[in-house]
Amino acid sequence: MQVERHGAAAVVLWRGHVLLARRINPPDAGLWGYPGGHVEPGETAFQAAIRELHEETSVVAAPVALLDTLHVGGADSPRFRLDMVLCRYVSGDPVAADDISAAAWIPFTEVETAARRMSRDVDTILVRARAYQ
Repeated sequence: MQVERHGAAAVVLWRGHVLLARRINPPDAGLWGYPGGHVEPGETAFQAAIRELHEETSVVAAPVALLDTLHVGGADSPRFRLDMVLCRYVSGDPVAADDISAAAWIPFTEVETAARRMSRDVDTILVRARAYQ
């Protein structure tokens, strides 16, 4: 049985847009999703989401709430328990770094209409995040 790793992702909304990143590495290579990654030993999901957000996009945010926990991965890739953390935008312009090829503020409508190739559940997480506004 494969061990589930712990990860966290930052869900940042700002002025009718959501911050998304295009992944480089499998299993979601080429797909747009929320910035995030591994939770390091001794780190909370909130801390990891904020750290990964800044490492991947240069954007600074503050954690607000845990929106959901997803279980992702499978037979050909590592399994992750991924905590989706709603964050309040503080500052910064998105710039791709680390393990992403692009980062951008995407209009809600593009997510809702699947105008881009996205990772699983990006749309449903956005609905939950917007309920907090």
